Amino acid sequence: MKVLMVCLGNICRSPLAHGIFEHLAAEKGLVIEVDSAGTGSWHVGNPPDRRSIAVSKKYGIDISKQRARQFSAQDFDAFDKIFVMDNNNYKDVVKLAGDKTQASKVELFIPNSIVPDPYWDDTQFDPVFRLIEDRCHQILDSLNK
Repeated sequence: MKVLMVCLGNICRSPLAHGIFEHLAAEKGLVIEVDSAGTGSWHVGNPPDRRSIAVSKKYGIDISKQRARQFSAQDFDAFDKIFVMDNNNYKDVVKLAGDKTQASKVELFIPNSIVPDPYWDDTQFDPVFRLIEDRCHQILDSLNK
């Protein structure tokens, strides 16, 4: 299985989800390819936000080698599931879908809710990490049934 995590700039939320999901899948012995992308191009080629790197490191996960990239229409063919962090990401990604089959691969990371963007508030990186971690456990449990 191949899973893509998507947020706005691919430096805060989606790198966290990418790293956490990959880490937890490996702990469970699951073979899942994980990547992340942003709907915007501002940070392409850059590492995750230093605060995302720090909070991940605090919990034993190294995301420092990830590099931001922009979501593209080719990602629909490359991934089985595409998880987006908020409603704007959802709209931006689905808009690029070529058909209903591609669009059906896209879902909110947290059903009927969003992952808050911690970019503007240093105090939100830890709560967002824990929120993403909890949801990653749920997703992995559902895939393992």
